[in-house]
Amino acid sequence: MKIIQKLFSFGYMLVVALFFLCAVALIALAASEMWEALQPASDMPVQARFNLILECIGLLTIAVAAMELGQTVLEEEVQRSANISAPTRVRRFLSRFLIVVVVSLSIECLIAVFQFVHGKPELLPHAASIGVAAAVILAAWGAFVRMNVDAEQLEPQAMQAAQAEDKTVET
Repeated sequence: MKIIQKLFSFGYMLVVALFFLCAVALIALAASEMWEALQPASDMPVQARFNLILECIGLLTIAVAAMELGQTVLEEEVQRSANISAPTRVRRFLSRFLIVVVVSLSIECLIAVFQFVHGKPELLPHAASIGVAAAVILAAWGAFVRMNVDAEQLEPQAMQAAQAEDKTVET
C-alpha cells in the first residue's frame, strides 16, 4: 500500500510541475504579446494594441489559475496527504479550487465584454453567459458552504486539525 501512496505522491508532484510549466509558458506568451503591443515603432492601430493587452490579461489570468491549482494540489495532496472524505477537507479543497474558477471566469467575462463591445457587439450574449456561469458557480459554492456548516459542527476536531496543519504548511 505504501508503494501505491508513493506513486500517487509522484503523480501529484508531476501534475504540480506541469501546472507550473504551463503557467510559466503562459507568462512568457503574455510578455511576448505585451512587447508586441507596446512597441512604438509599430504602426499598429490603437484598437489592435488594446486587444493584445486584453489578450495578455487573459493569458496572465489563466497562468495565475494554473499556479493556484498547482499550489492547491501541492499543499492538499502532497504536503498534507489530506483525507478528502472529511467535510472540512472537502469544503477547504473545493473552496480553494472554486475561488480560482470564479475569479478567472469573472475576469474572462470582463475581457470578453471589452473586446466585443467595440468590435463584435453581437457576441455580447456569449460574454454574458460567461458571467452568468461565474455567478451560478459562486451561488452554488455559497449554498454548499452554508450546508456544510452543520457537517463541520459534527467534527470540530477536524477543523482544529486543519488549522494546525495550516501553520505547519506555512512554515
